[in-house]
Amino acid sequence: MNYIKHLTGFFDKVIQDRHLNPTHISLYIALFQQWNVNRFQNPISITRDEIMRISKIASKATYHKCMRELNEKGFLKYEPSFNPFKGSMVILFNFSEESKAVQKKESDLDKKELKNEQVLNKQQTSISTGTEQALVPSINYINNLNISKGANENEFTENFENENSDLKKENEPNRMQEVFAATDKNQIENWRQKSSVKKENPPTSQEVRTYFLENSLSELEAQKFFNYFCSNGWLVGGKTPMVDWQAAAQNWMLNVNKFISYGNQQKRAGNLSSSADKDYSEPL
Repeated sequence: MNYIKHLTGFFDKVIQDRHLNPTHISLYIALFQQWNVNRFQNPISITRDEIMRISKIASKATYHKCMRELNEKGFLKYEPSFNPFKGSMVILFNFSEESKAVQKKESDLDKKELKNEQVLNKQQTSISTGTEQALVPSINYINNLNISKGANENEFTENFENENSDLKKENEPNRMQEVFAATDKNQIENWRQKSSVKKENPPTSQEVRTYFLENSLSELEAQKFFNYFCSNGWLVGGKTPMVDWQAAAQNWMLNVNKFISYGNQQKRAGNLSSSADKDYSEPL
């Protein structure tokens, strides 16, 4: 038994039956595997649990339904035993011969259709010209259609471009002027925003030191402030020119006070840490 032709015949029958679903096919393939293990000898003894495990069918009702429908549609013959200690018997039919018959019928139909097409082509050519060939190669015919279609499309696009070329030339300067005008407008606006910022001459080291001393801060903090902004060109955030150095110094002083208060909190928290020699009788 040629199992390839058998499976071909089986799937031919599956295609013709619209009521079969993947569960029927899975069940039949599981039975076919058992038939293959039995060297294609009928009947074969099966158990429901084993076939359900192989076919991946989880429901007993689905298993019995698919088995019954396969039996009714002529794919197999099912003989249940109704005995848990004795397996049921299944007879699978050979579809390899049926596949040959189906293929032969299809080949005969193809030959008849080819003859009919040849007769029609001969009649058409004899009526129209009488000198053309009876058979036209389909591939060349399709290629010719594609070539002619492409030529028509190219011709259409060329005509369309030629008709609208004058319109494009008329509108192109206007479009370019609009683009340049928009670009110039954005550049002018950016320049105005930048020029509107009043730049201030940077202070001297002595001015910064005097201002910090007036605000009760050390000369060391003044020197830090002066060195930091001298290094980045007196830019705020590294990008914007500084407008008011005294306001920037005020922000610097506020941050310094935050750092000092945070350091004092750490020192106070450090006093709460216990040690081996601490006297817990002392109040905190």
